[in-house]
Amino acid sequence: MTDHLHRPAPDVGLRPAAITDAPAFAAAFTRNRAYLRRWEPVRPESFYTVEGQAARLTALLADRDAGRAMPWVLADADDRVIGAFTLSAVERGPFRNARLGYWVGEDRAGQGLATAAVGAVCDAARDRLGLHRVEAATVTDNAPSQRVLAKAGFERIGTAPGYLHINGRWSDHHLFQRLLHDDPPAA
Repeated sequence: MTDHLHRPAPDVGLRPAAITDAPAFAAAFTRNRAYLRRWEPVRPESFYTVEGQAARLTALLADRDAGRAMPWVLADADDRVIGAFTLSAVERGPFRNARLGYWVGEDRAGQGLATAAVGAVCDAARDRLGLHRVEAATVTDNAPSQRVLAKAGFERIGTAPGYLHINGRWSDHHLFQRLLHDDPPAA
C-alpha cells in the first residue's frame, strides 16, 4: 500500500482509490452484499463484477480529476478492500462543501476504523481540498454510523423525509455536518 493518507490501525491504510482497485472492490462488495443491503441502493448484478467496478471507478476518478469528488480505499495489509470513503458533490466558491459517504466491511466493523478514517478524510477536506464543511446522511436506524459521525465531530442538523432510495424504498435520513474551520474561502 502506497501514498497513505492515514493508518487507522497498524494493519489498515486509507489511500486514494485507483482503477486497479476494481477487482478488490468487486470482491469486497460481493463479500459484504448482504451486510450493506440495508444501507445501499438496489444494485444491478453488474455492480458486483470487476467490469462493473471498473466502470464505477472510471466515472469516480473522472469526477476526482474534475475536482468534484475524492475517493479513498480502506485496505488491509494484503491490500484487500475492507471499506471506502468518498467525498462527492465538492463545491467551491462561498459554500466550500462536500458530501461524505462511507462503509466498512462486516468483518472489520466496530473496530474504530470508520471513525479514524472519517477524521482523516475531514482533515484532507480541510487541508488538501480547502473545504469549510462536510455533510453526511444516514438512514434513521443506522445507529452505528451515527456514532461514527458523532465521534468524528459531526453534529446532527435535521432529518430529511424520503431523502434517498435505499434498499428498494425512499428512506428518511438524519443529516449531519462538520464545520472544518472558520477561515474565509481561499482566493
